[in-house]
Amino acid sequence: MNGLKPALLTVLALLSGCASLQSTPPTAVHQPMSVRPQPRPEMAPANGGIYQPAFVRPLFEDRRARLLGDTLVINLVERNTATKASDASASRESTLDAGITAATKVPLAGLAGLNISGNNTSDFSGQGAAAANNAFNGTITVTVIEVYPNGNLLVSGEKQIAINQGNEFIRFSGVVNPSQITTSNTVQSTQVADARMEYKASGYINETQVMGWLQRFFLAVLPF
Repeated sequence: MNGLKPALLTVLALLSGCASLQSTPPTAVHQPMSVRPQPRPEMAPANGGIYQPAFVRPLFEDRRARLLGDTLVINLVERNTATKASDASASRESTLDAGITAATKVPLAGLAGLNISGNNTSDFSGQGAAAANNAFNGTITVTVIEVYPNGNLLVSGEKQIAINQGNEFIRFSGVVNPSQITTSNTVQSTQVADARMEYKASGYINETQVMGWLQRFFLAVLPF
């Protein structure tokens, strides 16, 4: 019995060490969340001219994201409100009244005068309501991770903020139409198709908001 105590203490120490590890919360945004620009083609030897074809960019073109690896600023201006209400009712009523009259030369003649009656009433009424009001505001810079054949840009990015013993993750991804990018290289999140945005955290403060596995087990099996 005494030999089991050191082993038990070792197991508890290992479990406590695992519990203190901070894992990155899973994500649903498009991957990867960052990509390197494509390498430029090798330049021809300098010909002494000012114009260099390898670095040409139209004179009046804005510095907007359009190539793989370009960055773009997303203005998060999400606000969603939803309400739902339902009402249902049902009613049913039935009545039974039967009897056996007097008859001769019938096996059931002895039951003559027996009356049977019954009454059944069933009522049901149910109501339900739900409401949600969410807001997500801020800015995040994302990277172009893919350019579609039609010119649309698939962007994705992440912002990590470490505060004391916890980390916060702000993630965003979606498909951007280049025509909706402003001259300051920004776009509203409401103009992004297939937008996926997350605000998650890790650390002991976040862990205190999660129900323990044993408590979740009993919550699932309790009949009331």
